Amino acid sequence: MDELLDIVDAKGKSTGKTALKSVAHKNGWYHNTIHLWLYTEKNEILLQQRSHKKVIYPLLWDVSVAGHIDAGETFTEATIRETEEEIGLKLKENDLTKIGTHLHKSIYDNGKIKDFEFHQIYIAKLNIELEDLTPQKDEVEALKLVTFNQFENLLANSTTNSHFIASNTAYYKFVLESIKNLKH
Repeated sequence: MDELLDIVDAKGKSTGKTALKSVAHKNGWYHNTIHLWLYTEKNEILLQQRSHKKVIYPLLWDVSVAGHIDAGETFTEATIRETEEEIGLKLKENDLTKIGTHLHKSIYDNGKIKDFEFHQIYIAKLNIELEDLTPQKDEVEALKLVTFNQFENLLANSTTNSHFIASNTAYYKFVLESIKNLKH
């Protein structure tokens, strides 16, 4: 879907302009996305396998929920909407803890897609069973829970195991440490 996005500058400040996602990606315009990492009381993290239909990183195991923020939408509104759309989980704003912002700049498909995004990163406790989630077929291939130790092992081998974007190791370590710190 080609959503209408708010365009920001290289420091993440609003420009007051909007553009379709396809246009923002074609021109390398900065915009915001949400990343939500869900964790359990059993020290597990929910991973989502991206749909085989995705242009960027199909079948990669990664963040629990991710998505673009629609023009005029707040970060938390987008997080709540994307979570319900992608995995059928209903959250409230007070379920979310913002842990930071991460600038991700990548160019894909021989320069056709210039993805310059500020990930607005949230974590939240997963309070339902994995089998009670409903993955959105066009977005999500599968879901699974991994322990903190499994997460670290998958990260350590991310150049060969189709989990995580290997160049983003510092980002993933930041997320894991943030979840561990919140739990203690």
